[in-house]
Amino acid sequence: MTLETANEIVSGLVRRARRAQMKYAGYTQHQVDEVVTAVGWKIMDPATNRSLSERAVSDTGFGCVEDKITKNHRKTLGLLRDLKYARTVGVVAEYPDRGLVEIARPVGVVAAVVPSTNPVATPFNKTLNALKGGNAVILAPSPKGEGVCVEVVKLMRDALRQVGAPEDLVQKLPAPIGKKTTMTLMQQADLVVITGSRNNVCAGIQSGTPAIGVGAGNVAVIIDETADLKDAAIRITASKVFDNATSCSSENSIVVLDAVYNQTLSAMSSCGARLLTADEKALLRQTMWPQEKLSTAVIAKPSAEILDMAGIAHENSTSIIMVEEDGVDPSNSFCNEKLSPVLAVFRARDFDHAIEVVGSVYAINGAGHSVGIHSRDDGRILRLGLELPVCRVIVNQAHCFATGGAFDNGLPFSLSMGCGTWGGNIISENMNYRHYINTTRIVKTIAADEPELSDIFGDFWKKYDIKPDNQS
Repeated sequence: MTLETANEIVSGLVRRARRAQMKYAGYTQHQVDEVVTAVGWKIMDPATNRSLSERAVSDTGFGCVEDKITKNHRKTLGLLRDLKYARTVGVVAEYPDRGLVEIARPVGVVAAVVPSTNPVATPFNKTLNALKGGNAVILAPSPKGEGVCVEVVKLMRDALRQVGAPEDLVQKLPAPIGKKTTMTLMQQADLVVITGSRNNVCAGIQSGTPAIGVGAGNVAVIIDETADLKDAAIRITASKVFDNATSCSSENSIVVLDAVYNQTLSAMSSCGARLLTADEKALLRQTMWPQEKLSTAVIAKPSAEILDMAGIAHENSTSIIMVEEDGVDPSNSFCNEKLSPVLAVFRARDFDHAIEVVGSVYAINGAGHSVGIHSRDDGRILRLGLELPVCRVIVNQAHCFATGGAFDNGLPFSLSMGCGTWGGNIISENMNYRHYINTTRIVKTIAADEPELSDIFGDFWKKYDIKPDNQS
């Protein structure tokens, strides 16, 4: 496809989106909320959820149908809860004591780039956030996820038609999906929101359009001697096997303090985890990185299939695959994100060493995303937030369920986690509806609050024996 053709295709979509969005911009908060509810119900309907989940796994080959059903349900229900009482139309906040009035304004047309690992949950999440902000959205799916995205968009447009809203508020790039049309869309939109590969995020940033990208995950979790080891093993295993580790929030490494190392491995084994021998580990590495690049054949596949590919005998009940690591080596692929139920295991002398190991892992990949810890020591937990380059410290929780928001923690429900400057992102929080709106502020005068110089510098002058000529 030529650039001229790509421009013609995308320009048509954007024109339609702008016309729809201009009409939508006049909606009241109640009308906007009805639109969001109608679109949200399309994925919450159990029969539709199952159908989309089956299509997603069939098309992409990634993940597990039952887990995608659970993910689609919980992530959308949580997001709808977050959006239900949020004010996004007109005046949304007033601060009389500061003389400020805040007004929410749409950004316009959103280009939403979505990954093949979550071809249903992520488009719904981004679209609902965009619609809540009064915007139109054009989805740019991955080639593998394009087929199910057609169904997703049709369902959303049906919902819009049901409530009398412009259908062109939701569109997608036509097949075949390619880099030229995706880049052209990003250039012509008003906002780009990107979840996916580092290449996609970089492309969005380079598009010249304001872009919100998210960083790569390579989650490490520390287990110390104060942890409930059985509970930690259950949570880590449940998180790691969920949807065959498609989530960027799935644990990729555990760093276990020496004092409880053997007990932790025993607890993991009781949950079905299989620790490989050195020879088996070598076979697995050859299978997963045959040409020093992670093979798509193992991505988001269950442990049994991966072990079969590697020619490693196993029990059918094997939940996750564990490999022991002596240290952190940038050339060792097991230290990186694995997008599969494979877990690297590091042994730490003490807690200081554990922090050092995690820091070294994140220097390879994953900086900014999050770290987990299973511990009862609040001081140690705080240290992770103070010392490691992470935007989230997940405490005594199943990491992939907690990082993107959960019903028992306070994070916004999202499938896109900002990683701050550590991860090359402009945001350090879970992407949410606030990122899809502009805020206009009306500013009125208030009683002046101008300090004297001594109010600001008095202690400094005194400490350093400074005697200014005029202290007024």
